Amino acid sequence: MGSPRRAAVLGSPIEHSLSPVLHGAAYRELGLGDWVFERVLCTAEELPGFVDGLGPEWAGLAVTMPGKRAALAYATERTRVAELVGAANTLVPRASGGWLADCTDVEGVVGSLAAAGGVEAGGRAVVLGAGGTATAALTALEALKIPSATIVVRDPARAGEALSCAGRVGVEVDVLRWDDVDFAAVCGGADLVVSTVPVGAVEPVAGDIVRAGCVFDVIYHPWPTPLAQAASDRGTRVVTGLDMLLHQAFAQVRWFTGLEAPREAMRAALRQATGTELSLPV
Repeated sequence: MGSPRRAAVLGSPIEHSLSPVLHGAAYRELGLGDWVFERVLCTAEELPGFVDGLGPEWAGLAVTMPGKRAALAYATERTRVAELVGAANTLVPRASGGWLADCTDVEGVVGSLAAAGGVEAGGRAVVLGAGGTATAALTALEALKIPSATIVVRDPARAGEALSCAGRVGVEVDVLRWDDVDFAAVCGGADLVVSTVPVGAVEPVAGDIVRAGCVFDVIYHPWPTPLAQAASDRGTRVVTGLDMLLHQAFAQVRWFTGLEAPREAMRAALRQATGTELSLPV
């Protein structure tokens, strides 16, 4: 279908990215067997120069850390979602010149939760951490119709980006210091907890966190995480970062190819690549 095209995921480090698995499976299923998707080691500082040098054969770029804010700044056109998040994980060349930035991480959060049974509109969320994934989760709360959230961080002074994001989205938030939190009380009253922090930080309080209605643990290696294990033991619904990766890639494939993503083929490829170690809701 058409001429051969190229796409890639940019980041540093990049060698463990599963994006080539997902995009490769999609292109094959769509009959785009001559399309190529690769990993490119690229820092935030290197991103503008790299993209400047790309030719017309490029269909799009997935961007992972640390280049998501650089991708948003580079773009000549931005989706509303990317502007709300304050970062972009997707760059798409425009026929008129320049690049469009989107953040499909938000679709990854919303799609994953919907596939796992959804969350109650009008409820309350808890977001652990205040980095890039946390801002995507906060932006997703708008689509999920969750009007308020508690952000829990080690240092509230470093929650500025998350607070700005919440303000743009219209989600009412309060910020709590990690060491001062009664996790059983805060999470027990929540419909959803999104954890974006390292395994070691969560492990001592995992049993309290999983008192929430649903737990979204963006960490998926090594599996099961202490949070996922505690949720399983308690019978709490768990959504994983692998689910998020899958769902955000559906949107990227649509951006790059103009075609609907072949979800089953991409899901099967991801399961095979990860040794079927995770239960993917969809």
